[in-house]
Amino acid sequence: MAERITAAVDVADNSGEQPLTAEADQSTSDGVAQNRDRGTDNNEAQGSGGTESPGKMASPTELHSGHKLAGRYRLEECVTRLDGFSSWRAVDEKLRRAVGVHILPADHTRARSVLAAARSSALLGDPRFVQVLDAVEENDLVYVVHEWLPDATELTTLLASGPLEPHDAYQLVSQIASAMAAAHREGLAHLRLNPNAVLRASTGQWRVRGLAVNAALRGISSDTPQRTDTEAIGALLYAALTQRWPYESDAYGLSGLPKDIGLIAPDQVRAGVHRGLSELAMRALVNDGATASRHESACTTPEELVKAIGEMPRVRPPEPTFTAPPEYQGTSYQQGSYGRPAPHPGVTQPVPTPPPPLQSRTGKALKWAVSALLIAALGLGSWQLADALLGQGDKSDTQTQTQDDNDKKDTQPKPAQPIQIQGAQEFVAKGEAQHPGDVSKTYDGNTSTSWRTVTFLEGPPIPPFKPGVGIVYDLGSVRDLNTASASLLYPGNHTTVELYAADSLAPASLDSMQQLGKVTTNGTNATVKVSKPAKTRYVLVWLTAVPYSGADPSTYAGDGYKQGITEVKFTG
Repeated sequence: MAERITAAVDVADNSGEQPLTAEADQSTSDGVAQNRDRGTDNNEAQGSGGTESPGKMASPTELHSGHKLAGRYRLEECVTRLDGFSSWRAVDEKLRRAVGVHILPADHTRARSVLAAARSSALLGDPRFVQVLDAVEENDLVYVVHEWLPDATELTTLLASGPLEPHDAYQLVSQIASAMAAAHREGLAHLRLNPNAVLRASTGQWRVRGLAVNAALRGISSDTPQRTDTEAIGALLYAALTQRWPYESDAYGLSGLPKDIGLIAPDQVRAGVHRGLSELAMRALVNDGATASRHESACTTPEELVKAIGEMPRVRPPEPTFTAPPEYQGTSYQQGSYGRPAPHPGVTQPVPTPPPPLQSRTGKALKWAVSALLIAALGLGSWQLADALLGQGDKSDTQTQTQDDNDKKDTQPKPAQPIQIQGAQEFVAKGEAQHPGDVSKTYDGNTSTSWRTVTFLEGPPIPPFKPGVGIVYDLGSVRDLNTASASLLYPGNHTTVELYAADSLAPASLDSMQQLGKVTTNGTNATVKVSKPAKTRYVLVWLTAVPYSGADPSTYAGDGYKQGITEVKFTG
């Protein structure tokens, strides 16, 4: 009977510092541009301390496009075929979505370790990693099904056009280091973390593919997995800053360093490199003592690297550039000339002659009639004038009252106007992000979508574990802000929402912002009123207390203290 193992069952018999073996060839892609057999599989190019075990080269089963696995996964395109395994882009016909599949014979010497690595990686469930969806042994085949990300771009592709901006490089090393620190806490290592294994999603979030599985496919192991992954992160940062691979061999479409000069700092390779990020890359790339003496102590684990990133000043995003509007162009429009040709310059317009006065008998009669009417009008006007003088006092009072009423109307406050949100970004004051990819769901006009926090073991106050969690919103321009209302996902005792004015979409710290208001609620609606008039472009909606709620299968959230935001609205 064929053995079928889903991604949520069993934990691999690996723990502690022992890696689960490492990665597949870098071209085993997850929905990004493919490069077949790049020739960067040697350890020197990789720059890791991993060792590759040759293993038995079992004869692979003949597979072709259109072949269906488990009556569900239809193979579409072979991405890689080498070393006894193959990687494919496929379609999950049951869920109607694209997936990636690694396939190798069941009698391959690495088949057991691949299954074990896939199970352990799937149980981690961290969205910063490309997720393993299924691990199966069936019909003399072992295959691992994983996410396919068509909107993601490999770091290799991004670096082909030049080095990253300092803010992008900072986000890269920060997010990848935090993700690998979380993986190592669960006993999982990568060991082949290179530019092909790092993807940037359309939301700007960085994701890592091939955790544990790709190494198992290649039969790579390491006696110091944390050091290996940390140096690999340093190499990624080095490449992002310089567009050079920090070893002598060319790899991943990047030129290596000149021979016989050793490892030099990124700011010595390329002008204008951010000094703090340059030193951070060198601290991660210890490389047997090659770190320059001017740098601080080496980072040998992802946790140490995360701590070092937290101690350096946050790298701000570049200020947006605005294009000056074109100069005002005068028009030839002249009031009163519509429908008539314009006069030629220098030509005097003729003045029409007035009609002659009434000189006929009829004209004389008309003049006497007009005179009589004028005399009658003068008499009537005199009588009305006398009557007006007598009632002047009453009218004065009435006019004064009317004027007072008009003044009151003018001083009434104008009705609140909704402010359109132009963009948003999750603000992380301490530790790891919550769900940065879901930030846009808080202002998409759909109350069925949401951004949510992780589940905390204690509460309702989030401090001191974290000072809070929240999102910075861009109002497009400096606006008068009156209120902010948030629709919440979970009711209960209790949720505290604070409002801050920020100086950018990525403020340096919570202390650099001005608090505008605060509210605590037990329901699913929170409205924060600004205590005093404020003008700002960037607004932080900050949660400092969240209620207890049971397990939520729809969001894969367990029971504990948590909260979510479905919609945020601002008025000014």
